[in-house]
Amino acid sequence: MVIVNISEAKTNLSKLVNLVHHGERVVIAKNNLPLVELVKHLPEGKRTLGLLEGKIDIPDDLIGEDAEINEMFYGPDEAQR
Repeated sequence: MVIVNISEAKTNLSKLVNLVHHGERVVIAKNNLPLVELVKHLPEGKRTLGLLEGKIDIPDDLIGEDAEINEMFYGPDEAQR
């Protein structure tokens, strides 16, 4: 295990990251008191697509226009005047 103070960690960050990548345990300290540990990132796994399939109902006209909403934005239709 390697313990380094913050100032030394700032100076040697790439070396410390390389140590962690190769399995070494690195702890960063402040005034010689351990604060944090550098750890190797582990992927969480692949995303599962289609989790909500069959659980929600999406209407066929989801992106269709609504006359009432269009009127609120654009005013009454010319045909209705």
